[in-house]
Amino acid sequence: MKRFIKYTITTIVFIIGWCIIVIFGLLNGWWHSPITNDKDSESFIGAVKETTKKEFVGNFAMAIMKNGKVDKEIFISHNKPVDRNTLFQVASLSKFVSTVGIMKLVELKKIELDTPVNNYLKRWQLPPSQFNNDKVTVRRLLSHTAGLTDGLGYSGFKNRDSVQTLESSLTKAKDADEGVSGEVRVGIEPNSTGKYSGGGFTLLQLLVEETSGQSFNEFMTSNVFTPLNMNNSTYILNDSLNSRLCEFYNADKTTTTPNYYTSLAATSLYSSLADLETFFQIFLKGKNGEAIGRGLLKPETLKLMREGHWEMMGEDIYGLGSMIYINIENNEAIFGHDGKSTPPINTAIRINPVTGDGIIILETGNPDLATRIASDWVYLKTGKVDTLLFNMLFGKSIKITLLGILLIIVFFIGLARWRRKRKTAAIIEGKIH
Repeated sequence: MKRFIKYTITTIVFIIGWCIIVIFGLLNGWWHSPITNDKDSESFIGAVKETTKKEFVGNFAMAIMKNGKVDKEIFISHNKPVDRNTLFQVASLSKFVSTVGIMKLVELKKIELDTPVNNYLKRWQLPPSQFNNDKVTVRRLLSHTAGLTDGLGYSGFKNRDSVQTLESSLTKAKDADEGVSGEVRVGIEPNSTGKYSGGGFTLLQLLVEETSGQSFNEFMTSNVFTPLNMNNSTYILNDSLNSRLCEFYNADKTTTTPNYYTSLAATSLYSSLADLETFFQIFLKGKNGEAIGRGLLKPETLKLMREGHWEMMGEDIYGLGSMIYINIENNEAIFGHDGKSTPPINTAIRINPVTGDGIIILETGNPDLATRIASDWVYLKTGKVDTLLFNMLFGKSIKITLLGILLIIVFFIGLARWRRKRKTAAIIEGKIH
């Protein structure tokens, strides 16, 4: 019995040790094979081109930024050519851009970050809940910590005439992804944890309209796009843009048409690589070391966007409208946002505010290629696994963990049996002699 307990304890110790090794390896990229091990832009672009040859890509536009300027660009298309002025839908990357407009409202003193959002709304109010709706503030909506449980994700509408009003979409979105409620309501205690909510940004879209007196697209155009000369950016798709729009593809590689959305702020931005390169530059640092904002937002406002408001396992993962990918230096982090939608759309932007380096990727036809490439760029630059790469590697790490545990158990069972046989053999031999 004592020997059994000894082997059991030893096995458990080894299993715990193996789990620690796997976690350490996961955080440091041991289980990851990047598209290249070379860090220079030319090698990285060559590896990207090779990757796109192996996987289906409908359209692909990428910029590598260095010291705040465009270092390299690459364009790939399955059929209709794309360039730096081609319009792509950017999916949830829309939230990142929308947040700049919302923070402009804060600077204009039209809204305050910590005022209950219901105080600003007349057309629609958060429905009663078992929690205090007054704790749902602009800050918490921007950081996905407001306790909303809608689970949105918007699939969009194939027909423009089917698009819901803002109010009806907030009550229950007809284009909710399968398996989620689509009802924008408080379902957990605000500020108790983070829970991603597309509905929160649709609520912020209504807030912009209520407090500015303009439609959301009009406000963003006059306060963000026009001042930045982002002339290829809009939240509303119309027929006049078709000639500049990239092609959309289904998962089976057939062409399809884009969807229409009520949820403009959350997912409906159409923009170009050239415009997003300009947008990237509002976060660059001036001579005083602060983000210059290109005159659009104050340095302290831009800094606030990338400060952590939602933690997971002790790491900041979300600021105000921006994903925090990995901490780097001087209390800074690589930040930005990714977007993913159906038909397959994947977009990504990563910004290093210390160096001014970064990457922007717009892509159709592949569900996760942009995210994988952007995360590889972060990994090659920092040697660290960013938030989204961690999620992608987690499943592989679980398999490695289980395989290691199985081998440890088999090893110690085999060792115990071998030692028992040796002991038995020794006893028999002793009796014979």
